[in-house]
Amino acid sequence: MTRNIGIPVTAPATSCTGDKNCPFHGERVVRGRVLRGKIVSVKMKRNAIMEIERRVPLMKYERFEKRRTRLMVHNPECIHAKEGDMVTVMETRKISKMKSFVIIEKQSE
Repeated sequence: MTRNIGIPVTAPATSCTGDKNCPFHGERVVRGRVLRGKIVSVKMKRNAIMEIERRVPLMKYERFEKRRTRLMVHNPECIHAKEGDMVTVMETRKISKMKSFVIIEKQSE
């Protein structure tokens, strides 16, 4: 059974087994910021590293520079994002020392 997480996203077709940190099939409540980015690593179980690129203005040179932020996010079994996928993540309370975001949707290219 899939529960409503409070924002308009499509629920995953498969279900999780024993993942309490899944916002759709577990106990995890999502709130706060919603970010979009690209998955760059999935070498850990149920974890992924996501990268967000942004442009920052340099007033002195009247140009922009690219900066990137890397976040560790929870990757639920039902979503199972892979390297190169564009995803939407949402903030939650801390899951571990470095994780406070969970993947809620894969973006269609």
